[in-house]
Amino acid sequence: MGNAIKKDRITTDETLRETASHGSEEYPFSYYYEDIWDFDFHCIDWHWHPEVEFVYVQHGKADFLVGGNRYVLSSGDGIFINSQVIHRFEAEDSAIIPNIVFSPVLLAPQGSLIYSRYIRPIIESTTECVIFSAEETAHHSIIETMRSVFAVQGSGTASEMETVELLLKLWRLLYESIQITDCGPVSGHSAQTQAKLQIMMQYIHDNYSGQITLDDIAGTVLISKSSVLNIFRTYLHTSPINYVVEYRLKRASKLLVDTENSVCTIAQETGFENIGYFCRRFKKLYGVTPINYRKYYRSAERNSMRNIHSDTNVLSG
Repeated sequence: MGNAIKKDRITTDETLRETASHGSEEYPFSYYYEDIWDFDFHCIDWHWHPEVEFVYVQHGKADFLVGGNRYVLSSGDGIFINSQVIHRFEAEDSAIIPNIVFSPVLLAPQGSLIYSRYIRPIIESTTECVIFSAEETAHHSIIETMRSVFAVQGSGTASEMETVELLLKLWRLLYESIQITDCGPVSGHSAQTQAKLQIMMQYIHDNYSGQITLDDIAGTVLISKSSVLNIFRTYLHTSPINYVVEYRLKRASKLLVDTENSVCTIAQETGFENIGYFCRRFKKLYGVTPINYRKYYRSAERNSMRNIHSDTNVLSG
């Protein structure tokens, strides 16, 4: 896929801002060709970035959690995710999603007429995302332009110029597709709420191995427990305590594969005081017991290594 970058995990700072650079200062653009299934826990976890993002579902089906909403996109659909909007992608099977992430200043410098009239109204609006449906005739030109951007990556020395030409067309189509009423002043309340959510989630990630109460979570951002419940329900579609439990289980699943520690030890290391409760919740989330989960992934790793050795022997034979 040309110069596409492939990743298998998202790294973020304490505010869940993605730490990876998308392109360079001279050319702030990156093209990624990814399968959500290849990422840790089969999801591209919560993160945000100042750049905008366009994603196309080339194969499969995936859930896109953007801001406070969940969208199910299938093969042929696309989505625009605005600057500084927190998002997460999930899949229950292989879901191939070529995508581009770039800074709007690639299209026009700040302060210019193009930026002030056509770019800033979108990135400073309340629009968190825009869905492009394969079934909607009006969206076909946007989807085809996205596919054209993907196609020119790695095509030659002039690909940067072709890319920017297509991105300008893509942005014009996006601008024309958004109702002007959507482009009001940025919602400070929404941005503050997302920032609080990021801080609470990071507190959970840093302290999951110990006891965490709703009071503890609320105390990180000095809000009421009812406000915490509302924020988690609105943005993550779950309760804060359930988020804690599922995060612990995800950490436990990694330890089962990467270490030789016993199931009991792993349960304790990930914050579970009751081994029976740990096993029940683990099976509910993953569909198998912790022991069988370890057996399955260890077996899969061994088969993968055998295939690598087999390929090496063929090459050296």
